[in-house]
Amino acid sequence: MPPRKKQNSEPEAPSTMKELKATLWKAADKLRGSLSSSQYKEVILGLVFLKYVSDAFDERREEIRSGLAADGYDEEQIAELIDDDEEYQGYGVFVVPPQARWAFLAENAKGQPASGDQPARTIGSLIDDAMSAVMTANESLGGTLPRLYNRDNIDQRRLGELVDLFSSARFSRQGEHKARDLMGEVYEYFLGNFARAEGKRGGEFFTPPSVVKVLVEVLEPDHGRVYDPCCGSGGMFVQTERFIREHDGDPKDIHVYGQESIEETWRLAKMNLAIHGIDNKGLGARWGDTFARDQHADVQMDYVLANPPFNIKDWSRNVEDPRWKYGVPPANNANYAWIQHIVSKLAPGGRAGVVMANGSMSSNSNGEGQIRAQIVEADLVSCMVALPTQLFRSTGIPVCLWFFAKDKGERAGEVLFIDARDMGYMVDRAERALSDKDVVTIGDTFHAWFGSDSAAAKGVQYADVAGFCRSVSLADIKENDYALTPGRYVGAVQIEDDEETAATKVERLSEALLAVFEQSAEAETRVRRQMERIHG
Repeated sequence: MPPRKKQNSEPEAPSTMKELKATLWKAADKLRGSLSSSQYKEVILGLVFLKYVSDAFDERREEIRSGLAADGYDEEQIAELIDDDEEYQGYGVFVVPPQARWAFLAENAKGQPASGDQPARTIGSLIDDAMSAVMTANESLGGTLPRLYNRDNIDQRRLGELVDLFSSARFSRQGEHKARDLMGEVYEYFLGNFARAEGKRGGEFFTPPSVVKVLVEVLEPDHGRVYDPCCGSGGMFVQTERFIREHDGDPKDIHVYGQESIEETWRLAKMNLAIHGIDNKGLGARWGDTFARDQHADVQMDYVLANPPFNIKDWSRNVEDPRWKYGVPPANNANYAWIQHIVSKLAPGGRAGVVMANGSMSSNSNGEGQIRAQIVEADLVSCMVALPTQLFRSTGIPVCLWFFAKDKGERAGEVLFIDARDMGYMVDRAERALSDKDVVTIGDTFHAWFGSDSAAAKGVQYADVAGFCRSVSLADIKENDYALTPGRYVGAVQIEDDEETAATKVERLSEALLAVFEQSAEAETRVRRQMERIHG
């Protein structure tokens, strides 16, 4: 007989990261109900964050306990020392008070019944209190975490079920991975899914990972001050930290600075950086418009990575702003305001990479052509990359990458153009992504041209490739009215001669086409016969 199924058993923990992410997303989706998309996103990601800080706290607590026990401390001594805040915060771990720990919330996932003078409590009210307790215990999280779990439009039963499922996921049982790594992956997965679900609105806080990878691969930000003036959910900083780790560097060698104008997105960024172990103080004490007030006005940056919102028509424009060194940007489009702000932030030797709408490369309306000409003549543009379509679900506008350098070394007076429009693969019917090989190819091409150490280490040498890349002088760019569209300069792809004459090729293709026609006619005849039989 087959074995009987266990009754009332705990849900089986997902065995792979893919299963874990899919299971959590499916469960979280059940909570949607009457919540707006933005509120739903904040509810779920806040819960993910709370799970992370609790798991990380538990892991560090166990490390402290084991270490003290190994040193010969008894249980009474361990109890006196294990709650020292410095033992957690000094190791990059947030302090989590007892009422905010996941074990307590899981134990009360159905709420707390009334007891004595204490009224009954919902799981939502317990989570709200947990968020407050974590913010009180950790100054850097002040005003960051959501407190909206006890509202009428949140189904408390389903919220409790979600807490149960998060508990069953057992994040710290995944081999060598730490809670931070696992929760970081889950958080990024959720951010991506929310961006897809929200369409254009979601694109305001999420840049496709493959595009971020290109920016980081080209800039190689491994030290100093890294800045994003419209940081969204902080993806540029997360990828920078990942790049440094992958190249055996020390993430502590960078200091991140960012600004975000939307309160909800600023909160997401603060949580995202915290989950990835990145100091989030550089995001400022609150959200704010970069054009209206630059929160880091006195700080020069070594690297800038940004994906500003495209073609903003209503922005905080001050014609006397000193950032407009190369010309006052038009009132109906902020593209060149973003570009000039970013250039103004660069320290000597600083570099920047910016995602822009394709129109920015050639527009001559409202003085944009003159501004572009001034920037080119100042020899600030190092590289232009044309990207394939459909990388962004949030917009159908074709996009490109601008790269700037304060010091171009031996490449002074030249600009590298890369046409990557034929790169990438379709993730699904609506979205394209650049492969890791594509990202490396673009990065290697730039570094070989620029003469970077990374290219020398790989033995990669630069050469113009028809249809893909070309190094162009400022004089040639001037002759083309300062247009910076790569397709204008790289030429057409060279097609190898297959040594087949035109007459032979026409004959061969004609025969193949006739054969297809014959097959089609035979298929039509068979279908007609079958239909005649059906209809008698």
